[in-house]
Amino acid sequence: MEKGDECCFSIMTMPNLVIILIAIFIISIVRILVVIHQSRKPLHSLPPKSVSTLIVLGSGGHTAEMINLIRVLQRERFTPRVYVAASTDNMSLQKAQVLEASMLDQAGSDKLKETAQFMQIYRSREVGQSYLTSIGTTLIALAHALLLMIKIRPQVILCNGPGTCFPLCVIAFLFKVIGIRWSSIFYVESTARVNRLSLSGLLLYKLHIADLIFVQWPHLQKEYPRTLYVGCLM
Repeated sequence: MEKGDECCFSIMTMPNLVIILIAIFIISIVRILVVIHQSRKPLHSLPPKSVSTLIVLGSGGHTAEMINLIRVLQRERFTPRVYVAASTDNMSLQKAQVLEASMLDQAGSDKLKETAQFMQIYRSREVGQSYLTSIGTTLIALAHALLLMIKIRPQVILCNGPGTCFPLCVIAFLFKVIGIRWSSIFYVESTARVNRLSLSGLLLYKLHIADLIFVQWPHLQKEYPRTLYVGCLM
């Protein structure tokens, strides 16, 4: 092929490349809209049998509220359960282990391994960490979340506010978009949030990542109409 022919070939292929990129962009947008539409009825998409459940814990009040919520769950329905907490948060997993042990009979040592697992994830942002440096740590957390999601493959993700939940929910949403795995994401806003959603809740709400966001105050539901007011849960 002559030099002039190569130049002509490059010029001719450029429009085709642009068309392909535009087509990929349009298909991606359509796919995201389809996922968002299908996510409006997550309870109908759950199988009648037990579902593997990922429970995200956070330091302080987040874990206390989540444990109170797990106590009233239909545990036979949401099993096996995998608890995930930040790598710098050891207390939350200990509390979850105590909870699981209390729900089992005397032969619970072996049964505990079958019904519950406990894992840690890299923390995307430490308390007081600058937003600039948190960009890098967030990318690491997303990569770690990807590995965990591939390993766990949960059918349900249950979270209530810690920043740790965001990378996991983002990866779960991306899995939905590309059709790898369908995880229903249920976010329960903390009872301490009366007028505004927490940062995690706001991101999941604005980006349409969560399938359902439950709030515990009627004023909060009026402020964010796509949430579901369920009264005091925790």
